[in-house]
Amino acid sequence: MTAVTYEHIKTCKQTGARLGKVHTPHGSFDTPAFMPVGTLATVKTMSPDELKEMNANMILSNTYHLWLRPGEDIIQEAGGLHQFMNWDGAILTDSGGFQVFSLSDMRNIKEEGVHFRNHLSGEKLFLSPEKAMTIQNALGSDIMMAFDECPPYPASHDYMKASVERTSRWAERCLNAHERPSEQGLFGIVQGGEYKDLRKQAAEELVSLDFPGYAIGGLSVGEPKDTMNRVLEFTTPLLPADKPRYLMGVGSPDSLIDGAIRGIDMFDCVLPTRIARNGTCMTSNGRLVVRNAKYARDFNPIDENCDCHVCQNYTRAYIRHLIKCNETFGFRLTTYHNLYFLLKLMEQVRAAIAEDRLADFREAFFEQYGFNKQNAKNF
Repeated sequence: MTAVTYEHIKTCKQTGARLGKVHTPHGSFDTPAFMPVGTLATVKTMSPDELKEMNANMILSNTYHLWLRPGEDIIQEAGGLHQFMNWDGAILTDSGGFQVFSLSDMRNIKEEGVHFRNHLSGEKLFLSPEKAMTIQNALGSDIMMAFDECPPYPASHDYMKASVERTSRWAERCLNAHERPSEQGLFGIVQGGEYKDLRKQAAEELVSLDFPGYAIGGLSVGEPKDTMNRVLEFTTPLLPADKPRYLMGVGSPDSLIDGAIRGIDMFDCVLPTRIARNGTCMTSNGRLVVRNAKYARDFNPIDENCDCHVCQNYTRAYIRHLIKCNETFGFRLTTYHNLYFLLKLMEQVRAAIAEDRLADFREAFFEQYGFNKQNAKNF
């Protein structure tokens, strides 16, 4: 029995984008889907009830951070991550690999795993494929990620080739160490940078291991948007059509639409919650920095085209005041709006796929959003 399955519903005639459903032990969700990020078993400033209110059916939590605090043993004792955080929807946990490579300056990659230092205390730590599986099995997430190396961008072909081959060996070790395959789905991660031959090699090696789903990693790490789209164009078709495809760490509105057009089913990113805490809002007309002085007497909603709870009840002037005073409620309001905006955008993408008009939707959205190279870069 496989814990996670994909149901294909329709392919958009205009673009080839997929409409589907991912089924997990904690419910199903429609795809293409955006997953809010709840790094430390919470989506910053949001309650589980608010996430449900905005139709978030799946969230992401972080293996590395939960391993350090409070510890996977405490979460397991609480009955698993769902029970611990009072969330009955689906949860995906990443492997911890990205944090090991991004947060620790002192790391030593060996075949057995990675030796590095705790970014909080400086304590020496070791994370291996087996350890990443043990932690995630204890957390009890619906979808677990294989432990991979996240190479820097840019990286030479030689470095990337060695990295891809190590990641494939680690993926096999993850499968062998996974103790709850009927309760938790394990996804492999296709790396390879911008190199077509290495993406192909990575995809072939991982597909041969027959994971229940596949992620594309190593994008949205500083490369130009057109490079990311080009990599997706030659990588996504290498993945099985009957399994979910997940693009890691991508959450700007343009990339969600462009990723869906290139066959991606799942996305996650800290972008909407992170920029919200700086007073930056996503709107149907582009980016709006509500903390700016020009909104001090602006009694309009953040986005007049948005029907979220925030836009129905609060003004730009009020939200600006809260954020300028460092009031938590202000950050809650901008976070709620940004998450709602992206979740609503994905609803619109799904509707456009169902009606075979995603290319038309993209054109209209980009025009209204005012996407030029500058905007795309900022978001």
